[in-house]
Amino acid sequence: MGESKSWRRAGFAGAAIGVLAAGAAAGVAVERLTVGRSVRQKARLALDATGPYGSLRGTSGRALADDSTVLYYEVDEVGETGADTSGGRRRRLFGRKEPAPVTVVFSHGYCLNQDSWHFQRAALRGLVRTVHWDQRSHGRSGHGVAQSGPDGVPVTIEQLGRDLKAVLDVAAPEGPLVLVGHSMGGMTIMALAEQYPEFVRDRVVGVAFVGTSAGNLAEVSYGLPLAGVNAVRRVLPGVLRALGSQAELVERGRRATADLFAGLIKKYSFASKDVDPAVARFAERMIESTPIDVVAEFYPAFAEHDKAAALTAFAELELPVLALAGDNDLVTPSSHTEAIADLLPDAELVIVPDGGHLVMLEHPEAVTDRLADLLVRAGAVPGPATVVADVGKGQGQA
Repeated sequence: MGESKSWRRAGFAGAAIGVLAAGAAAGVAVERLTVGRSVRQKARLALDATGPYGSLRGTSGRALADDSTVLYYEVDEVGETGADTSGGRRRRLFGRKEPAPVTVVFSHGYCLNQDSWHFQRAALRGLVRTVHWDQRSHGRSGHGVAQSGPDGVPVTIEQLGRDLKAVLDVAAPEGPLVLVGHSMGGMTIMALAEQYPEFVRDRVVGVAFVGTSAGNLAEVSYGLPLAGVNAVRRVLPGVLRALGSQAELVERGRRATADLFAGLIKKYSFASKDVDPAVARFAERMIESTPIDVVAEFYPAFAEHDKAAALTAFAELELPVLALAGDNDLVTPSSHTEAIADLLPDAELVIVPDGGHLVMLEHPEAVTDRLADLLVRAGAVPGPATVVADVGKGQGQA
C-alpha cells in the first residue's frame, strides 16, 4: 500500500513537472473532468487514430554528435514524397518559378520532436528542401552519451548548438540555409551562431525564432502567483533530480495520472478554447513520450541560458528574421520574442492572437504564412508569396 501511494504521488509530481518543462507548471489547479476514466481513455485511443499528425516521413539519416550521440534526421527533397509540385498549391505558396536550392532546417522544442512541425512540413513538402531532426534524447535520436552513466555531465544549450552543426554538416553540407527553431530549437540556433559565427555568415540566409527566448527564463512566472512561482523555483531542481533517479516509478505514475497530464498540457500549450482535440492529443503524445530522466537532464540548462549576445551574429549580417510568438504563451512569453526583435533590426515581429506556446500547432496557417514570407525575403523561393496552404486541421476547425 505504501509503495502504491508513493508512486501515485510521484506520478502527480512527474506529470506536473514534465509538463512544466515542455509547457506547464507545477501547482496549477485543473478543473475536474466530468466523464468517467474509462470513457476518457477510450476517447484518447480514438484521437490517437484520428488524422495524419506525426505521420509525415522523409529520407532518413543519422549524424554523430561530438560525444558520439546518434542524431536522427529526415530530409524532404524538392518534388518528392508525393508533393503536388505541378498543381495550384505550389503556385499559391510561391508563384510559378522553380524554388532556389536553399535548405530549410527545423529545430524542435523541449520534450517535443520533429513532428511538432507537422503542419509547416505538410505545407512546404516538395516545394523547398527541408531537414527535420530530433534533438538528443528526443524522438528517434539516441540518448545523450555525455549524459549517460554515473559520470554523466549536464546538458547545455551550447551542446545543442554543436549537435545542430553536426546535423547540418551531414544533411545540408552545402548551399544556403534558413534556420527555423521553436522554443529550445530557437535557443539551439542561437548557440550555433555563438560558436560558429563564420559558418552562419557563410551559409545562413534567414532565421525564424518561434516562441523562444534569448535568456532570463528564470524570471518566467508560468502564469502562477508569485508565491507559487517562488516555491517551484526553490524545490524544482531537487525534485527533478530525485524523479530522474526513479524514472520507472515516475513513468508508471504519469500513466496513472493521464487526465491531469492532459489538462496541464492543454493549459500550457494552447491559448484557444477551440483547438482541435486531435491536435491537442497529438501534442500530448509527443510530450508524454519524453522520459522523466530526460526532462530532468535538460531542465537546468534553461535557467543558465543567455544568448542575447549571440544574436549579434544575425544583426550584423542584416539577415531577414521572423520573430513570432503567441500572445498568451505562458512558457516563453511574447515579451521574450519582442526582446529578440529589438536586438534584430531587420526582424519581422509577429504576435499571434489567442496563441499559446505550441502556436505552430494551434494556428498553423498563421505560422506557415509568415514562414513562407520569410522564405521569399531570404531568396529561398521566388516571390511574391500568397499562402493559401493546405495545412490540415488546427485551431477552430473540426
